[in-house]
Amino acid sequence: MGFDLSGKRVAVLGAGKMGGILLKALLEKGLLLPSSIAATVQHEERAKDLSQKLGVAVGTDNVAAVRNADIILIGLKPQIVKEVMEQVRSVATTKQLFISVAASVPTSLIEQALGLNVPVIRAMPNTPCLLGVGITALCRGKYASVEHLEAASALFKVGGRTVAVDEKHMDAVTALSGSGPAYIYIILESLAEAGVKVGLPRDVATLLAAQTTLGAATVVLETGDHPALLKDAVTTPAGCTIDGILELEEGKLRVTLIKAVVKAAQRAKELAYSS
Repeated sequence: MGFDLSGKRVAVLGAGKMGGILLKALLEKGLLLPSSIAATVQHEERAKDLSQKLGVAVGTDNVAAVRNADIILIGLKPQIVKEVMEQVRSVATTKQLFISVAASVPTSLIEQALGLNVPVIRAMPNTPCLLGVGITALCRGKYASVEHLEAASALFKVGGRTVAVDEKHMDAVTALSGSGPAYIYIILESLAEAGVKVGLPRDVATLLAAQTTLGAATVVLETGDHPALLKDAVTTPAGCTIDGILELEEGKLRVTLIKAVVKAAQRAKELAYSS
């Protein structure tokens, strides 16, 4: 039934945006007890505020947080990951699991900075994880096992679905599901604007566009059918939909979206090299 997190001590290094979201979700769903969590932030004031808000121990000492943890979640900014890993290497052990959500930071960088054969999992969640409807891609480092992957999956399932990929695909994941919500919001906004153009009130147009987007995505996920097959089921001969599709094809929507993902993947690769 999946990996059991009960009894595991978790340290969250950098309980900022994504780290904070995950921490809050784990607590709300009862997968972790407040007493089993230690989190860190950069400033004392922020530590006090977060500690009161979440009811967990929050400080600024990364070494202390790592010392007694079974699982260490790295929610740090990419440019300081190496520095902090070198800082905590004196207390790190091969029995611990390090899970990183730092974008474009390879598992090898963390392994080398820790100086041990430590299991490392790299994760790429997206912003819909905030509401439990996101997806997180996970990949294993050199020393991580299938069991380590299951542990990471158990953590991130509070934010939605998870999928395991090879690390060589993580830049593509970043470009597709990491950046993807922004593309969808533009499409959704455009559909709503079109609704206004043809006479609908803005709130109704936005609701229709959003629920239609959600519905179409749900059908793909639940049926497993190819999107092209589902599109054909909506497109009746000489009907309205085929005229709309013709406009999309003439506007090169399909190729533009493909190029957007390719460009974002190239940028993710560049950021990886500069980490």
